[in-house]
Amino acid sequence: MSDLLTLVAEPWEDWGLVDSGDGRKLERYGPVQVIRPEPQAMWSPAAPDWPADAEFLPGSDEEGGGRWVQHRPVPASWPLARGAVRFHASLTPFRHLGFFPDMAPQWDWMRARADGAEIMNLFGYTGVGTLLLSEAGARMVHVDASKKSVEGGRANAALSGLSERPIRWLVEDAAKFTAREVRRGRRYDGILLDPPKFGRGPTGEVWRLEEHLAPLLADCRRLLDENSRFLVLTVYAVRMSALAIGELVRQTLGDLGGTVECGEMAVREERRSLLLPTAIFARWSR
Repeated sequence: MSDLLTLVAEPWEDWGLVDSGDGRKLERYGPVQVIRPEPQAMWSPAAPDWPADAEFLPGSDEEGGGRWVQHRPVPASWPLARGAVRFHASLTPFRHLGFFPDMAPQWDWMRARADGAEIMNLFGYTGVGTLLLSEAGARMVHVDASKKSVEGGRANAALSGLSERPIRWLVEDAAKFTAREVRRGRRYDGILLDPPKFGRGPTGEVWRLEEHLAPLLADCRRLLDENSRFLVLTVYAVRMSALAIGELVRQTLGDLGGTVECGEMAVREERRSLLLPTAIFARWSR
């Protein structure tokens, strides 16, 4: 396994980290600027005042929660783009805006390996990654337990003019679906695995990252072979290290040969070019 890497999401036309500090961050999503909590931003901000359209105020307990406060009217949703793919942003109850911009370097890395590939996106959410890989020539299987998220993915596909692309949109429990694919003898060229810390499947199945990640990764391994191209695992908001998940991926997929990389994901602030860490990752490729 190689040394730890840092993958940096650079600003693009429709998104940027404008400023950060004092436990918060100011971002632009197209014409809308928002403030969100950010515990990793332990430094001082570049500017004392942030003219945001909305701010997410966190709950007072460890379970999360919180609410958006709008300082100026914000649409229920509005369109953004990355390259040829368009998608909707919105102020969700979960403090994010319907996609994760720090995934951009992972999307670009996978797109370079996507042409003609069959790729499964587990915990695929609103499908921005699915559509970017599809637009790059992949056949996609998109899996998420939330019917609302999958409907959002279909809406994003329509907005992008990609509704006729070969994409299977599935409302499924990721672990159960992957196990069934193993029993069916299926194989994939690539897998994107972006699990939450905790979640529930469509019929109440409970997902706990620390308990269920290793068995799910083992089933993902059974869907790959010596001709497969990659597996990408990203992990947010947990007390794990990049070295730990890197070793898990190395031990689970090591018999396939190839290369395992791991490290941190970060976004670059526009005002000072500093890096704000967001997640850890491990990925296998050949």
